[in-house]
Amino acid sequence: MAKTKKIADMPESGVPVSPSPEQHQRYVCVHGHFYQPPRENPWLETVEVQESAHPYHDWNERITAECYSTNGASRIVNSANQIVRISNNYSRMSFNFGPTLLSWLAEFAPVTYRTILDADRISAQRFSGHGSAIAQVYNHIIMPLANDRDCLTQIRWGKADFRFRFGRDPEGMWLAETAASRRVLDLLAQEGIKFTILAPAQCARVRPLPRDGGAPVGWIDTRDAKVDPSQPYLVKLDEGRSITVFFYDGPVSRAVAFEGLLNSGEYLANRIVGSLPPNDNDGSTPQLAHIATDGESYGHHHRHGEMALTYAFHFIEQQGLAKLTNYGEFLEKFPASWEAEIFENTSWSCAHGVERWRSNCGCNTGRAGWNQEWRAPLREALDYVRDNVNPLAEDFAKPFLKDLWAARDAYIHVVLNRNPENVHAFFTEHGTRELTAGERIRLIELLELQRHTQLMYTSCGWFFDEISGIETVQIIAYAGRVLQLAYQLFGEKGKELEGKFLDILKNAKSNIAEMSDGAQVYRRWVLGMRVGLEQVGAHYAISSIFRTYPEEGYIFCYDIRRHEYKVFSSGRGRVALGTATVRSRITGECEMVAFAVLHLGGDQNLSAAVRCYSPNEEEAFKNFATAVSGAMAQANLPDIIRSIDGFFHHDRSQTSYSLRSLFSDEQHRILQTILTSTLSEVEESLRRIYQDHASLLHFIRQSNMPTPPALALTANFALNAGIRNAVEADPFDAPALSSLLQQAMTDEIQLDGQIIGYSAGKRMHAVMQQLRDTLSSDSPSVEILQLATTMAECFRQLPFEVRFWDSQNVWNYLLDQVRNDPRLNGAWQDGYRRLGIALGIGVDELVVEEGVGKP
Repeated sequence: MAKTKKIADMPESGVPVSPSPEQHQRYVCVHGHFYQPPRENPWLETVEVQESAHPYHDWNERITAECYSTNGASRIVNSANQIVRISNNYSRMSFNFGPTLLSWLAEFAPVTYRTILDADRISAQRFSGHGSAIAQVYNHIIMPLANDRDCLTQIRWGKADFRFRFGRDPEGMWLAETAASRRVLDLLAQEGIKFTILAPAQCARVRPLPRDGGAPVGWIDTRDAKVDPSQPYLVKLDEGRSITVFFYDGPVSRAVAFEGLLNSGEYLANRIVGSLPPNDNDGSTPQLAHIATDGESYGHHHRHGEMALTYAFHFIEQQGLAKLTNYGEFLEKFPASWEAEIFENTSWSCAHGVERWRSNCGCNTGRAGWNQEWRAPLREALDYVRDNVNPLAEDFAKPFLKDLWAARDAYIHVVLNRNPENVHAFFTEHGTRELTAGERIRLIELLELQRHTQLMYTSCGWFFDEISGIETVQIIAYAGRVLQLAYQLFGEKGKELEGKFLDILKNAKSNIAEMSDGAQVYRRWVLGMRVGLEQVGAHYAISSIFRTYPEEGYIFCYDIRRHEYKVFSSGRGRVALGTATVRSRITGECEMVAFAVLHLGGDQNLSAAVRCYSPNEEEAFKNFATAVSGAMAQANLPDIIRSIDGFFHHDRSQTSYSLRSLFSDEQHRILQTILTSTLSEVEESLRRIYQDHASLLHFIRQSNMPTPPALALTANFALNAGIRNAVEADPFDAPALSSLLQQAMTDEIQLDGQIIGYSAGKRMHAVMQQLRDTLSSDSPSVEILQLATTMAECFRQLPFEVRFWDSQNVWNYLLDQVRNDPRLNGAWQDGYRRLGIALGIGVDELVVEEGVGKP
């Protein structure tokens, strides 16, 4: 591992130490709440590019690299900073993943996703049949602030999503922000949830459960005597129901999150175990040391925190300090012998209960001078939308669905699997009769409206300081999708909702003058996100100028089937004409469109026209295409524009589109294509200037004179660009890179470690994939092995960390094949060993545990 900080060294012995008698009943459980706010565009069902996550595409991708993936294959290093053990942390801890995050991981990080599922299976083998994964209320809403119907949907969707992914029913369920009330706990118990995890401050009072039919003793108020977190507590509810609550250790959990406890794995282990109270004389009383934090602490919030956790688990087991467990196993072995009552409407992240999600309670992330008065009107506006669309939805559904709310609860099975057979089965069960294709589309839209009424209550929208922040805009966008669907389904009654919604949002005042209020935020950010089938057609038309699409393809959650497509060129200018059918894979709604795009070449200036089209216009379209072709052949731009205007804008109601109309990802890609030649010219120009004056720059440095800013800027840009290009170059030129690095050192250039390190990690991973491919071929190439080794050794010279994590995983994955393939001679064996060392692997000591994801 290149230049990682050392977390802890491996002990001399790899043999676990047996616990002493008094330690037999001492247990440790670490819970990680792994969750990211959903960031998908509600109309595209995908996360668009987020510049703040650069050099990654978005924050999900970045945090996956820093945390979710690394915890699935975490490292322990020796005193030489070489990897000697790779472990799947998830298999030794308790964890929950937000369903919306798991959905993203399944599509965009399948190896990590598989590692998480494998960990639950392995942990069940380790912990007496109890998997370590627990469920979560579906999209992280604050349950005490939700009505019973929404609470039940959140629980049922969370259970169904869990069952779909892990293949079993959940024993426990995580409540968003641990926000709880007696009513919420009772709903969990009604739905078969055995336990949940709360903060110690949420416990109001405790007492021992009566033994052998004895009378209960008096309550102990936890404001006077803090709750003992080392045991479970039974909370008795209505109608004989009950649920077990584990109150986590507050001080140790805070130390993990905020006090640097992850700087040392050994210190972490000792602090967790040391939190247990002194045991009785014979050690017969079971004790549980357990903590709960955001899972992102382990690698994202605290760099290499996952390595500290790995070593802590290893240290606890090797030193015999306690036995690792999870909540399900501990509860089966040691049912609660105490009962508890909780404070109503409390959470782990608001000292005022649940006020952070409905008022200006004072909890914030610290922006001086700002207030959060906007929280109350935001919740009021969303409640207004929910409470007014629901009666309309019930009336709409009556002729088609047996029970709208039962259908909503079951709709999660369609969200998880939208294939036609599954959708048919859903309507067979919930429909009042055999429904037509059009009726099914409208009912899917109705249920999508209901899905977005859930998503718009995602807690993150209230957590931070400003209504125009990305998380709050996201939930307002979900409300925008609800309002769009309400208009489509309910006509004017639906349209009226938007006006009242905005009237309420005007009371949500922004802390930023130009943002004004929530209504302005909606108009500025959300209205521009709205997408219809025509806008998807415009995106397809414009991007087709810059990329080749197959006859049948897709754009995010829309399928595109092309019927006609013609391109006419004259000099640098081009016109693309065509027809296509656009279909939503979510609702099934489809529309046929015609389009034309005019691009004069060279820059970002282009224009496009799109409108609905029917097959009976085929002759008119052919005449239009002929006219454009003739005008293009004569380079007659006015005639081209008149022809496009005549076919598309004859009623003056059609919208014109430009490069700004593209969805963000494609807009970035096309702008990068346009900029490539310009940036190459700039880089080449600055490189020449630097080379022409390099000797002068060296002389100035040696003379201890201040470098003129213009010359320093030129040198900085030229060398950073040169090193980045050398890292990415194919073929790779190690001497050239080494020479540039030497120049940068001589000229005291500050290198952009984040960008260059990211590029080097990607380049290294690419050559490791080539190595994997060649080992699968009939004649493995030793030249690729040599290239990989040279590249790894060269990248280790960089004065910052290169993320070799993916490449190390590939090396480990191929190790058995290299050892056992009779075609690979001694040179191969020696070369592969050298490559492992160059990648920071202790090749003679390496231990890889079961459940580590294979690339």
